Amino acid sequence: MASPISVQDIAKASHMVHASVQPLDNDTRVFKTDSAIQTETVRFRNRYGIDIAGHMYLPKGFSSDKHYGAIVVSGPFGAVKEQASGLYAQELAKHGYVAIAFDPSFTGESGGTVRNVGSPEIFTEDFSAAVDFASNLDFVDPNKIGALGICGLSGMAITAASNDVRIKAVAVSAMYDMGKSISDHYKGSYYTPEERELVKKYLAHMRNEEARTGKQIPGSHELAVVDGKVVSSAPMFPKTLPADADPVTKEFFAYYAGRAAHPRAINSTASAWDSTTPYGFFNFSLMENIKELGDRPLLLITGDKAHSRYFSEDVYNAAGPNKELIVVPGATHTDLYDQYDKIPFAKLEQFFDKNLK
Repeated sequence: MASPISVQDIAKASHMVHASVQPLDNDTRVFKTDSAIQTETVRFRNRYGIDIAGHMYLPKGFSSDKHYGAIVVSGPFGAVKEQASGLYAQELAKHGYVAIAFDPSFTGESGGTVRNVGSPEIFTEDFSAAVDFASNLDFVDPNKIGALGICGLSGMAITAASNDVRIKAVAVSAMYDMGKSISDHYKGSYYTPEERELVKKYLAHMRNEEARTGKQIPGSHELAVVDGKVVSSAPMFPKTLPADADPVTKEFFAYYAGRAAHPRAINSTASAWDSTTPYGFFNFSLMENIKELGDRPLLLITGDKAHSRYFSEDVYNAAGPNKELIVVPGATHTDLYDQYDKIPFAKLEQFFDKNLK
């Protein structure tokens, strides 16, 4: 194995003014890490002036004299780079890519004066900001950059690629279309027009309260309507689940509160999304411009036991001709977060190898 390149040399290889590379200290990643993969902390700025925090994974035998393809990675919604996105990035680096896993704006270690607010537009922008950073590294070929979104950041990865032609190929795993999920969907049943009006009135009230008090108010990113009333709760999960919790809740709880708990992940902690988070997702449909992908390649990975499977199928049906859908036998939604025997890494690598020539 080649000797690790110094952080100083990597930093010199970046040509972005608002970017930095530092050693990865205080490593809190919750997956099995590979010591052969050099990993550094990076920061770069999106076009709204928000500093994005990421981990950059360098291929085995990395040499600053070579030119590598790069993959920018984020998700799931409410997770951090130390969880699933970092695991995917590490595997892609093992295959020979420079991979950058990042926290979306307002979450994890990324900037933003308000915290824990979800934004379809700004989260989409964060993917393009990561491409800014990657394409301005001397050792990255700017014509060989792909994007990967996991779960709730999948829609943002696809939306970014729809407009940002620097993204030559986009893959998503365990897709959730957060625009559809937040604005229309709760436990498999869609809002009636009357329920939608109740939710809109609730969101207007929460915006007014935050403006009046100058304080953030925590709440659910997906709102239920029960007996004519909007129900919001915080945090995401209780300390213990009731015995009659539904299987999907149990599945998410086992990941976020169990095997992959992380103190900065919204879904793992006593914190919650800001109560106004649904606002932007009511205003914008993430898949509105999917035809803008044109002939650029799209890979969707889901599980045959994933409750979210229909999101991938809907996008597959709406996308252009250059697309592939992989349904993993026996895989649930969160199996595709961290179960090495279920995630089709070889298929993912083949997809990027083929399309980032």
